[in-house]
Formats: sequence, structure tokens, C-alpha cells
Amino acid sequence: MGQKINPLGFRLGITQGHHSLWFAQPTMYSEGLQEDQKIRDFIKNSLQQNIKISSGIEGIARIEIQKGIDLIQVLIYIGFPKLLIEGRARRIEELQMNVQKELKCMNRKLNIAITRIANPYGHPYILAEFIAGQLKNRVSCRKAMKKAIELAEQAGTKGIQVQIAGRINGKEIARVEWIREGRVPLQTIRAKIDYCSYTVKTLYGVLGVKIWIFGDENK
Repeated sequence: MGQKINPLGFRLGITQGHHSLWFAQPTMYSEGLQEDQKIRDFIKNSLQQNIKISSGIEGIARIEIQKGIDLIQVLIYIGFPKLLIEGRARRIEELQMNVQKELKCMNRKLNIAITRIANPYGHPYILAEFIAGQLKNRVSCRKAMKKAIELAEQAGTKGIQVQIAGRINGKEIARVEWIREGRVPLQTIRAKIDYCSYTVKTLYGVLGVKIWIFGDENK
């Protein structure tokens, strides 16, 4: 069996950037990593509770964190910011205060900024959330995958591969199903590949969704 390397780590520093930018002493590194995870989880949970859109998609493509000595800068890339527009400044302030309380870091300033992404369905995490919503509503696996591929093609992607594993459609024996459209050159390092793995909890058990999206190629 072929062993697949994570396509994001494989291209780090070439077509992919770091989602966390900060320096720390070796003994403090694990604490910084846990703090980053806590920030990301708290923001996602807050958005789930307060501003989830009707289709059940949070719409967060990624969360980038930059840390200085006395400042934590959090940049949220979101695909559907409509519900944030109304009272946006107040919502962001509220979120900043809640994150600071959660971290208990009153000696450091926290700043949260929100950036809208142009083609939400060109990002694997948002597509994975869409597929998860379809599977929870008992839409058939292949139908959900085909619809996701259609949305990705409309967003202008050059290729996409979607894979779902587990007790698909409630069958007793777990299996893997996948569909690929266009080119997905996983071994070409200069190819800009976006990837995500996502867990979906259904009535029949847990399903794993993996999505690879080929956006462009560096010359």
C-alpha cells in the first residue's frame, strides 16, 4: 500500500505558509502550541453557537495566529461573513474579551481581525463542512460528493478529489468511496494543493472525509 504524506506539510515554505507565527524557548513550545489550539477551538465553538448560517456551515477556511511579546494577532479567514456585518465591531470586541478570559492572559493584548475569502467553496474545510451537513441530513454519499465537486468547479478549481470512509449510508461493513475530477498532482511540489481531513458524527457512527483541491501551479 502507498503511504500518503500530508500534502500541506510536504509543501510548507513553497506553496503553503505557517498558520502560526511565533518564537518560544524549547521548554515553552508545548504551552504555546496548546494556547493556539485553545484559541482556534474557542473561536470555532463561539461561531457555531452564535453565527452559524442556515446551511450549517461555519464558513471558516483557516485561523492564523501571530504572537509578539505583548500582542496576540488572530486573523480569521471566513467565507460567509454576512451575519458578522450587522454589529460587526461589537461582535468582534465581545469575541476578543471572551478569548482573553479563556486564555487568562490579561498582560497581553489580543486583536482579532476578520478577512472575507472570495471563493468559499474553493477551500477544502468549507467543502468538508458542506458534505458533513449533507451526510447528517441522510443525503446519499455519492450525491453529496458530486454536489461538493460541482461547487468546487464553480469556484474555479483545476482539480478536486473527495474521499469518504466509514459505515457509508449505514451499511454494516465500513468501506472507502472516492471521486476525482480534473488534475490533482500530489507528487508535484510546486502544485498548490489544499487539503483537509474532517470527522462527521452520524447515527451510524463516525465518517472520515478527506478533500484535496488543486488550485494552481507555481512556474
